[in-house]
Amino acid sequence: MTTIIPGASSKSTDADGLVEMAWDPITRIVGSLGIYTKIDFKQKEVVECHSTSSIFRGYSIFMKGKDPRDAHFITSRICGICGDNHATCSCYCQNMAYGVKPPNLGEWIVNLGEAAEYMFDHNIFQENLVGVDFCEKMVSETNPGVLELANRTEAPHAGDHGMKTIGDIMRSLNPFTGEFYREALQVSRWTREMFCLMEGRHVHPSTLYPGGVGTVATIQLMTDYITRLMRYVEFMKKVVPMHDDLFDFFYEALPGYEKVGLRRTLLGCWGSFQDPDVCNFAYKDMEKWGRAMFVTPGVVVDGKLVTTSLVDINLGIRILLGSSYYDDWTDQEMFVKKDPLGNPVDRRHPWNQHTNPHPQKRNMDDKYSWVMSPRWYDGTDHLALDTGGGPLARLWPTALAGLVDIGYVKSTGHSVQINLPKTVLKGPVSFEWKIPVHGSNTIERNRARTYFQAYAAACALHFAEKALVEIRAGRTKTWEKFEVPDEAIGCGFTEAVRGVLSHHMVIRDGKIANYHPYPPTPWNANPRDSYGTPGPYEDAVQGQPIFEENDRDHFKGIDIMRTVRSFDPCLPCGVHMYLGEGKTLEKLHSPTQSVTGE
Repeated sequence: MTTIIPGASSKSTDADGLVEMAWDPITRIVGSLGIYTKIDFKQKEVVECHSTSSIFRGYSIFMKGKDPRDAHFITSRICGICGDNHATCSCYCQNMAYGVKPPNLGEWIVNLGEAAEYMFDHNIFQENLVGVDFCEKMVSETNPGVLELANRTEAPHAGDHGMKTIGDIMRSLNPFTGEFYREALQVSRWTREMFCLMEGRHVHPSTLYPGGVGTVATIQLMTDYITRLMRYVEFMKKVVPMHDDLFDFFYEALPGYEKVGLRRTLLGCWGSFQDPDVCNFAYKDMEKWGRAMFVTPGVVVDGKLVTTSLVDINLGIRILLGSSYYDDWTDQEMFVKKDPLGNPVDRRHPWNQHTNPHPQKRNMDDKYSWVMSPRWYDGTDHLALDTGGGPLARLWPTALAGLVDIGYVKSTGHSVQINLPKTVLKGPVSFEWKIPVHGSNTIERNRARTYFQAYAAACALHFAEKALVEIRAGRTKTWEKFEVPDEAIGCGFTEAVRGVLSHHMVIRDGKIANYHPYPPTPWNANPRDSYGTPGPYEDAVQGQPIFEENDRDHFKGIDIMRTVRSFDPCLPCGVHMYLGEGKTLEKLHSPTQSVTGE
């Protein structure tokens, strides 16, 4: 069998004895991401890292002049993986701009669709893509000593997941042959069907609009959803303890492994799952309805929750350039000088951003990526927030804020409790995600993903119950009409699967004058900014120890790959394409003349 992880694409040694190694493109993600490193093999440490992306695609440019009502259909195509997250966020943004509040049932349906997407995407990424990094085949090629120990180590929760040893868990993750790997593929079908029941089509919704949804809500629709959801709930009762056993084992087998992918705890979450009893999408009330979300928005700095206000979060966003291939917009028009509450809006805020592409040769000491560098300004510093792959940054502020308590899930101020009801084969099960003592590292990003799968399932149970109450009461309206104003601004905040997602729109003369979507990947994959601050991928990789047992000539970079993939990279959201006015490739002398001139 051939190796399942390629080595570096280039190797050279500099004057300091550091070995240059690059992985471009990173595998098992949507492409265009390159990781370039310098490694000290004597000290077993990654000394330097640069994150690059070589494709430019400009939604912020070609959205100009479009009808605002088309925004969610167009921006959904930013990505073929999380397109529904973009459509949802765009509809939130439009709801604000149009001043429309969807009927409660419409919002419960949106929540059910988004919950299904989290379950689908996290499941297939965690079990079928990230899981490969920890499977028997992979570990046998990078750390045979660890596999030998795994085969001798009993799994503490074997009674819950049915695998006797850690080695058995690793074998179950082998691609295409592992039992758990194949089961996870089947589960992904259920969750995709759940999504389509609510939003018509995956991954570009056909029934999602500003003002609500076009889904016809019936008791049968909810029954079909809940039937699949309960199968997923039963699956999660096995998955959470299995991953806890696997991830805890790596800490025990490799002392110091908590330093792999470790960076300063700088986490951002824009919140998810609206509460329609509170949310009216008005900017003036955004702080209130943001805090009512079932995933609490927040910024965590060094383990402390510094805000849960979507107004503060919005006003703090800054788009820096630094090492990205763009010219600045300091002398161009400011679209929004004050927000609807009268707060000043910075020139580097997305409402005021201009996209000025400047292609050039890659230079690791200067410009080397098409990804811009979003930062969050706390009044003193431009913080390089990351999303923790999504779930880590969602669970952390939700836990600290203590604002969620719906029975199925509860935030305690220091943890998140998840209560899953009785299913066909198992009775009620409760899990508790606790703020990790090891901080924000590779293992904890992956662990949080598993717990958030269970969290999303538990929330979906609540949303389905709420939707059924509306249907049985005869409140089956799912869409509210609206008018597009001549001038307006809007912003939408939610969580894409991989983390923070915001859309910012300016309307003039009834058309889009400025539109900027900011998904999680620009926050995670960005290069060094104008202050020289490295992006989160770069920061998490450089300085981390190397535990791989292979020598430099056979080095595969497994710990580097685990760190990058723990963020759940998805580069289409980071960079976008634009052809300007177009280019004439060939001009024919006559309409009937063939291309060859014959």
